[in-house]
Amino acid sequence: MISVLLGAIVIGVSLGLMGSGGSILTVPILHYLIHQPEKVAIAGSLLVVGSIAAFGGLQNVARGSVHWRSVLWFGVPGMAGTWLGARLSAFASGTVQLALFDAVMLAAAVFMLRPAKLDASASAAHKQKARWKIVLDGLVVGVLTGFVGVGGGFLIVPALVLLGGLDMRLAVGTSLLIIALKSFSGFVKYLDVLAERDLHLDYSVLGWFIGIGVLGSLFGSAVGKRVPQAGLQRSFGVMLLLASIGILIALLVE
Repeated sequence: MISVLLGAIVIGVSLGLMGSGGSILTVPILHYLIHQPEKVAIAGSLLVVGSIAAFGGLQNVARGSVHWRSVLWFGVPGMAGTWLGARLSAFASGTVQLALFDAVMLAAAVFMLRPAKLDASASAAHKQKARWKIVLDGLVVGVLTGFVGVGGGFLIVPALVLLGGLDMRLAVGTSLLIIALKSFSGFVKYLDVLAERDLHLDYSVLGWFIGIGVLGSLFGSAVGKRVPQAGLQRSFGVMLLLASIGILIALLVE
């Protein structure tokens, strides 16, 4: 129970402090801290990430901070991609999935430590021409979400700004809603993958993660408004880098 509480708090507070980026912690916590099998951890991550992102996304809907056209052009292909990624996971071992997940975590760390300069001014004038790129990016990120169980916010936000021409406020709010849609789509398909292997989710554990994660995200969001985001982003990037090294060592030892 202590592991569940600590894990849920870490995920929730990270999500609140850093936005959707904290979701990348869910799989390693479920697998290494709660000791769930790889595929069970990935499926559970999709439900946890989707639920917490939906909570934040609905708040942004109420504030008017969601760009619905981007939800259509990015989110719908993303849902299809996530479904496909979950289906493809049936043909890969848990070790392969964790290895790819570790690569994604390392990429996320690089994004956090060396963030791209997001300037929508140049892309805004050409966002109609970039629509196919938004669709393609949504599809690719969706496949990644379904295969390894990450929300992909660290990829979605830059895409919405640079390809969709959104400002950061709209991009973050829209990203959360897209993550929720993609995660739930992948989770539904993942139920079939688990059933084929006679694997089962522990919904009591996931319920704790979702409930405490939502509360932690509220706390993290309140604290985050008083803390410089640049410092938070660098700190989170270092944490991801260390975690990715730890997962790599664990994979090599197994």
